[in-house]
Amino acid sequence: MNTLNVSEYVQTLGLQAKLASALMARADAATKNKALKALARRLRAAGEPLAEANAKDLARAEGAGLSAPMVDRLKLTPKIIETVAQGCEQLAAMSDVIGEVIGMKQQPSGIRVGQMRVPIGVFGMIYESRPNVTIEAASLAIKSGNAAILRGGSEAIESNKALALLVAESLEEAGLPVDAVQLVGTTDREAVGQLIAMPQFVDVIIPRGGKGLIERISRDARVPVIKHLDGNCHVYVDHTAEPDMALRIVDNAKTQKYSPCNAAEGLLVADTVAEAFLPEIGAVFAAKGVEMRCDPAAARILRADAAHLPNARIVDAVESDWSEEYLAAVISIKVVAGVDEAIAHINRYSSHHTDAIVTRDHMNAQRFLREVDSASVMVNASTRFADGFEFGLGAEIGISTDKFHARGPVGIEGLTSLKYVVLGQGEVRG
Repeated sequence: MNTLNVSEYVQTLGLQAKLASALMARADAATKNKALKALARRLRAAGEPLAEANAKDLARAEGAGLSAPMVDRLKLTPKIIETVAQGCEQLAAMSDVIGEVIGMKQQPSGIRVGQMRVPIGVFGMIYESRPNVTIEAASLAIKSGNAAILRGGSEAIESNKALALLVAESLEEAGLPVDAVQLVGTTDREAVGQLIAMPQFVDVIIPRGGKGLIERISRDARVPVIKHLDGNCHVYVDHTAEPDMALRIVDNAKTQKYSPCNAAEGLLVADTVAEAFLPEIGAVFAAKGVEMRCDPAAARILRADAAHLPNARIVDAVESDWSEEYLAAVISIKVVAGVDEAIAHINRYSSHHTDAIVTRDHMNAQRFLREVDSASVMVNASTRFADGFEFGLGAEIGISTDKFHARGPVGIEGLTSLKYVVLGQGEVRG
C-alpha cells in the first residue's frame, strides 16, 4: 500500500468511526452490555483460531530476534483470554455512566446547573506487543459509547486481526455499528502518522508502548494525547514494616512478571531494618536470578552476606539506575534514612506511575499517600495491582501519568467528558 493509499485508507477509517460514534453515543445500556457479553462468549469459544493466529506472531517475533520480554508480551495464553473475557463481563455488569448528571444545583436566577457525562467520541489507540489490549480497548469503547480506531504493533498483527473479527461479530450481534471498533489492517508506519493528524475525525489519541513510541506520538500528534512514558515503580520498606509482609510484597512486585509497566524497578529500605531485611530479599532475588544494582550501603550489607548468597548478582549502581525502567530481572536497591528520603527519592527519580510503602506506621502511610506524586500510590500492597481489571474498572485503555483529564488506569470515566446542562422554566437574564 503506497503512501497515498495509506492516507486514503486511514481517512476512510476516520470517517467511518465518526459516523459510528454518533450511533454509539445514543445506544442504550442493554444493547452495549449485549455486545460485551457476546464478545466474552466468543473469546472463550475461539481458543483454537486465536492460538493459531498467536503462534504465527510468536514464530515471526522469535525469528526476528525480539527480546524475551517483548515475546512474552505477545503471548495470548488461555489465562489471558479468560482475563479479558471476564473483563468484558465485569464491564457489562457495571452501571452505565453515560448520561449521568452530577452536581445539579439551583441558582439564584432560578435555573438549575449540572454536568452530564458523555462519550469523548472517537479515540485512536496505538499500542505495541500485547494483543489483549485489542479487547481491552474494544470493550471499553463499547461500554463508554465511543468509537475506536486501533493500531496494534506489526509484531501482533495476526492475533489482533483474529480478535478484531470477534469484536465485529459481537457488535453486529447486538445491533451496533461494526465500524465502532476498527483495526488498522496495514503495518505501514505511515498509518500512525495519518491517525494522529486527523482532528476532524479523532478526538483523542492514546499511545501504549515503549518510550520511543510515546515520545513520537506526543511530539507529532495534532489531537490531544493521554500518555505515560515509563513505569519506573518503587517499593519502600519502612522501619515499621512487618518483615514477612515486606518480603512477600517486594518479591511479588518485582518477580511475579518482569515485563509489565507496574513491576517494581526500585527498592528502598529504611536504614534501621536494612541489615535484617536486605539479606532476606537478596536470597529471594539470587534464587530467581535477579540482578541487584545497589548503592554503597546496600552493596555492603549484601556482600557481607555473600556466603549465604552464592548466586547473587550484586552490582554497584550508577546514577542512571535510579530512573531506569528495566522490564527485566534487574532491580535498583538503595538504603534511605526514612520516609522523608524515600519520598524525595521517588519524586525525583520515579516516572510517577505506581509506588508503594510497606509500613505499620499510620502517619508514615498517610504522608506517603499525600506526598508521593504518582498516579497510583499504595500502602502494604504490590505495585502489580496497578491495573484497570484489578482496580475494578473492568479493563483499562492504559495507565496515564498525565495530571489532566485522566490519571492512573484509564477506564470508562477516562473515556468520557463532562458538559454543562442547564434546566430552566422560562428564565431570562436581567
